[in-house]
Amino acid sequence: MTPSERPASDHTNHLGQPVGAPVDGWTPRDPPPRTPMVGRLCRLDPLDSATHSNDLYESHALDTEGRNWTYLPYGPFASPDEVADWIKSVQTSEDPRFFAIVNLATTRAVGWTSFLRIDPSTGCIEIGHLAYSPVLQRTPASTEATYLMLRRAFDELGYRRCAWKCNAYNAPSWNAAERLGFRYEGIFRQAWIQKGRNRDNAWFSIIDGEWPAIRAALENWLDPANFDESSTQRHPLAHFMTLRDEFVTPRQDS
Repeated sequence: MTPSERPASDHTNHLGQPVGAPVDGWTPRDPPPRTPMVGRLCRLDPLDSATHSNDLYESHALDTEGRNWTYLPYGPFASPDEVADWIKSVQTSEDPRFFAIVNLATTRAVGWTSFLRIDPSTGCIEIGHLAYSPVLQRTPASTEATYLMLRRAFDELGYRRCAWKCNAYNAPSWNAAERLGFRYEGIFRQAWIQKGRNRDNAWFSIIDGEWPAIRAALENWLDPANFDESSTQRHPLAHFMTLRDEFVTPRQDS
């Protein structure tokens, strides 16, 4: 980044130095509660080993090559007991805070997600640990699951920023972030060592001022009127993302 590309500010301090805009009346927010988030297609329930292990093992077992686990720090799981043991190790965690994604039509758990890097003092939160089984991938419910989490973060809790990060080589996650309206921010090089390999993290975010337009786009896309009798979308989400050009930056492999 050159000096001319650095952000400008409309605000200065008493020394004439550029500073950020004041955040008047800010008070710390609450952490996300362990209560369900209910949509039309799916429900997000606190992840629980006794309730969700078998469903999650069976739905993820459809990924016979283990492609879904390449960019996650855990998995694949060889048995229901392995899934149960992993869930037991995280189900009471405060951060990350995990939720099972339950298909309302079948009442079966088909994936999980989480809130993490929860910072109530600054109103920042992240959505991550997305483990979407083949049953959930590329379905309206997968989009609705993220919509429900964004709605909780911004509308219910009043957070200022929601982040999404992924392995910089994880093209499906990168593309999903951009499709959902997250704005590309950059790459943290050599951020982690994961499964014995270097991991560069690509970062994305939505801030509170952007959320109303993104919320409207998501709600318009999820509206039953946007799907025909065979559940095929009439318009892609990009059709409703009126501010999409502002949010999307072409992906670059690091």
